[in-house]
Amino acid sequence: MAVGLNTGVPWVMCKEYDAPDPVINTCNGFYCDYFSPNKPYKPTLWTEAWTGWFSDFGGPNYQRPVEDLAFAVARFIQKGGSFVNYYMYHGGTNFGRTAGGPFITTSYDYDAPIDEYGLIRQPKYDHLKELHKAVKLCEKALLNSDPNIVILGSYEKAHVFSSESGGCAAFLSNYNLRSNAKVTFNNMHYNLPRWSISILPDCQNVVFNTAKVGPKASRVQMVPTNVKIESWETFNEDVHSVDDESSMTVKGLLEQLNITRDTSDYLWYTTSVRISSSESFLRKGTPLTLSIQTAGHGIHVFINGQLSGSAFGTQQKRKFSFTKNINLHPGENKISILSIAVGLPNIGPHFETWNIGVQGSVVLHGLDEGKKDLTWQKWSYKVGLKGEADNLGSPNSIPSIVWTRGSLETLKHPLTWYKAFFNAPGGDDPLALDMSGMGKGQVWINGESIGRYWTISVNGNCTGCSYVGAFRQTKCHFGCGGPTQQWYHVPRSWLKPTRNSLVVFEEIGGDASKISIVKRLTTTDK
Repeated sequence: MAVGLNTGVPWVMCKEYDAPDPVINTCNGFYCDYFSPNKPYKPTLWTEAWTGWFSDFGGPNYQRPVEDLAFAVARFIQKGGSFVNYYMYHGGTNFGRTAGGPFITTSYDYDAPIDEYGLIRQPKYDHLKELHKAVKLCEKALLNSDPNIVILGSYEKAHVFSSESGGCAAFLSNYNLRSNAKVTFNNMHYNLPRWSISILPDCQNVVFNTAKVGPKASRVQMVPTNVKIESWETFNEDVHSVDDESSMTVKGLLEQLNITRDTSDYLWYTTSVRISSSESFLRKGTPLTLSIQTAGHGIHVFINGQLSGSAFGTQQKRKFSFTKNINLHPGENKISILSIAVGLPNIGPHFETWNIGVQGSVVLHGLDEGKKDLTWQKWSYKVGLKGEADNLGSPNSIPSIVWTRGSLETLKHPLTWYKAFFNAPGGDDPLALDMSGMGKGQVWINGESIGRYWTISVNGNCTGCSYVGAFRQTKCHFGCGGPTQQWYHVPRSWLKPTRNSLVVFEEIGGDASKISIVKRLTTTDK
C-alpha cells in the first residue's frame, strides 16, 4: 500500500525485515550495531535508540546508565550506522486515558535526557552532547570511507575510518565485562575502561570515552508549594441503582470493549442469586465462596451494594482470577462486578484480538447443591459511571447530583468523587499532584484530565545498577518500597491564577486530605 502511493520519497519502516524497495527497513532497540538493512544500497538507520524504558503500574522505574547508552550509540556509528534517533529524548505524560500498554503509567518519563517536566537530566544530557560533538569531529572520515577493523586483543578492536583525502578517525572498543584494557594502536598506548569505546577524530587523540562521565548527576526534589486545596465536597456512586440503569440484559458474559467502545474504563456486570432459607450455610454461619475468571484488567466486586473485594492483573499477566468468601442472605442477592480497563493494548501479536472484562466463569461455591455456575445467567450491563455521565470532571457541568460537604477523614469510601479548589502556585517551576494518599482512579483540573492514577507498590529487584553489560528490562530497577508513580504532572498552562477546580474519582478508597500540589526542582551534585 505504501509503495503504491508513489510519494516520490522513500518510506522508512522500523522492524520490517522484508520491506520492499523503496521502503527502508530500520532498527529499534537498546542496541542496533548488529543490524543491517535488507539491501546493501540502503542506509543503516536506528529509528529508536531506547534511552530507558516505560513504567507500568506495579512495576519498577527504570534508569538506563548513560555510559551504556553512549556505548551503544558509538557501537552503531563505528559499525557504519548513518542515523540515530533517540526514543525518548524528551519524556512525556499520557494525559487523559491515552496511556496504553495496558497498565502503562500516566508518566512516560522514560529516563530521557530531558525529563517529563522539561528539566535537563544530568549526566545523561551533557554526556550525550559530548558524544555527539566527538562524532561530529569524525564527520569527514565517516562520510568518505568504510570501517577497517583491527584486532587489538581478545575483547578489544579498532574501527578505523581513513579517507583518500587524508581524514582519519578511529573507535577503540573494549567489550570486556570485567577488566579495563591497555591497548596499542598506531604505536601509541591507550587505556580503555571495560564496556566502553574511545573516539579518536584524528586517529591519535582521545576526545571522548563512553564510560568516562564528566557532568555531575542531577537530583530531583518534589517540594511542597504550601498551596491549600479547599472546599472539599464528595459524591458517592450508588451501586444499588446500577441494575436499574443498565443499558442491556443478556444471557452470558460479554467482552468489555465490544460494549464500551472505549468510551469509559468501566463496565458494570450485574446478576442476582436467590438463596433459600433452608441452605445449610445459613444455619452453620459459614460463608460462600465466589470465584471469577477475567481477561483483565481489574475488577471491584460488590455484594448487595457493599464492596467485597478487588483484584487486578499486571502488564505481564493480564488475565487473573478472583476468589473470596462472601456473605449472602435468604432471598434475592445482587452481585455487581465493576470491570476496569487500564489502557488499550498497543503492541504485541494480534493485540487487536485481546479481550478485556469478565470472560471466564463466575461460580458460587458452598451451596447445598455444591456449586452454582452463574456464567450463563442473565447479566445486566451498564457502561461507565454516574459521575462520568454527568461529566463531573468538567467545572462547567450541570450535574443531576448534589455534592456533599463533610470530613474527608470519614469519607474513605470506594467509588467516590471529590471536588475542591486551589489557587495557582507562584513562579514557573513545573508542578505535580502528590497522590500518595489515594488508591486508584482518575484526576481532572479545570476540566482537563491529568490521567489515571494508581499508587500500587513496586514489585521489582532494586539491588543496584551497573553500566557494564547489556541493558535489559531486568536490570537497573528503582522505586522499590513505594508506588510506581506518586506524582502526576500538572501543566501550568492549564491553571488560572485563582479558583482552579480539582476533581478526583477514587475507586478503592483513599484520603483526599493528603493530596497536595508540589513543584519539581533539580539540583546538581557538587
